[in-house]
Amino acid sequence: MLADSPKLKLISASDPRCVLLAAATLKGGGLVCYPTDTVYGLGALACLDEAVSRLFIAKGRSPTKPLPLLLADTTQAEALAAPLDAVALRLMGRFWPGALTLVLPKASNFQSLALAGQETLAVRVPDHALLREVIRQCGGPLVGTSANRSGDKSARTAEEAAQHLGKHVDLILDGGRCVGGLESTIVDCTQTPARILRQGPITRPQLEAAIGEEIAE
Repeated sequence: MLADSPKLKLISASDPRCVLLAAATLKGGGLVCYPTDTVYGLGALACLDEAVSRLFIAKGRSPTKPLPLLLADTTQAEALAAPLDAVALRLMGRFWPGALTLVLPKASNFQSLALAGQETLAVRVPDHALLREVIRQCGGPLVGTSANRSGDKSARTAEEAAQHLGKHVDLILDGGRCVGGLESTIVDCTQTPARILRQGPITRPQLEAAIGEEIAE
């Protein structure tokens, strides 16, 4: 049981201290596992290079491979990405908050080790009110990778997240079993037509209906 581990910092997502504790941990350079509308995530503040480096190590992921970011709202996307085209705006309007990650050109003034030196970023607004409030309290985007070692199965519970990453993280938010259980659909909006990079809960017909044109696979 999680509660039997003296080294593991765990707090229920229903605890009124949860948001402030998570935000303080992240702003202090810590790593946090958190529930989302898809699977459990592993997060660091994207603006803190040392924390992002720790996250790459915890994940067992090469720092040459970029990590996605989670946002509190579409306003943050507009600040981090270059001017958004009509396709991206329609997809945001239809599926955010939700299980859709968009690859967009990054704004020239935004830098993060999470991007691995690329000129694009992958962003999502999760359909999880508590997590969005954590991001708001942090004041910036949160790395939004799944809470597992690279190549392992995604975690759907706090217990599974702890089994994967417990020795690497500073805090785990226990929000019960994630109702989605499937990682988000990823669409690359930097090319024409837009292209599905990973199929998830949101399907190609749903995407095409939202934008009124075909999407490549």
